[in-house]
Amino acid sequence: MQERGMSRRMFGVAAALAAGFAATGCGTAHSDTAAAAPSSTRARTSIGDAAVASKTAPPPDNSPAAVAARHAADQPQRWGVQMQGITSTFEATGKQLALTFDACGGPGNNDIDDSLINFLVTQQIPATLFLNKRWIDANPVRAGQLAVNSLFELANHGVAHKPLSVNGRAAYGIAGTGSAQEAADEVWANHERLTGLVGKPPRFFRAGTAHYDDVAVAIVRELGETPVGFSINADYGATASAAKVRSAMNAAAPGAISLAHMHRPQSGTGTGMIAVLPTLREMGFTFVHL
Repeated sequence: MQERGMSRRMFGVAAALAAGFAATGCGTAHSDTAAAAPSSTRARTSIGDAAVASKTAPPPDNSPAAVAARHAADQPQRWGVQMQGITSTFEATGKQLALTFDACGGPGNNDIDDSLINFLVTQQIPATLFLNKRWIDANPVRAGQLAVNSLFELANHGVAHKPLSVNGRAAYGIAGTGSAQEAADEVWANHERLTGLVGKPPRFFRAGTAHYDDVAVAIVRELGETPVGFSINADYGATASAAKVRSAMNAAAPGAISLAHMHRPQSGTGTGMIAVLPTLREMGFTFVHL
């Protein structure tokens, strides 16, 4: 998926679901005898000069330290799960839907819902899996198996599952990263872990709780990843019943990105998804990677 801005149509879908997120120059006259060079020649000279200048200009330093230093004094103006720079929908070709599943990692969150993952494999349903570094470290063999399965694209869910901020702002009682350097570190350590696991850098990042401030969004993008949100909150942090998961997914529109979780096998997520995904296929939906 090439990143695109939210269409007017999909913006309306995302806004309608917002309540569910809380549980977010000038020509020169001349005579026939004028000796001045033709304007086309001057244009070519200008373009050539610009090309030479671009070749000699050093590329921006987007190392984590440099990115953090550039934003060290920036004060955030926005906070939440939706803002410019966060991909929450995509421009669909037909009735396409992107499934994403988070593995949050840490105490009580290092399990895996085998029934859900096995169902996706059996039914050949692609998904983007946002893996936290703690989850990968606790499940290295299983993470390696997911990495080589072409049905799944592995994406970055951070190091400590923190909301991504530059001033420690919290979401759902979880304190966010406290500075630009902490935000960069939250992204980068797992960027390197996933690069080693998959053999190429991850393209996408989702913050813990999916909350960002606008400075943190810029940091993620400068580090080479796309901040991802959602337009369907399918399981409310793996707390929803199977019936609620089915209801949320049944409201899908083309270009939606669903958010659910793959690390709590006792939740209603797996049962709800296993019930609703075949129904969505019967409705004409196809499932795609981000």
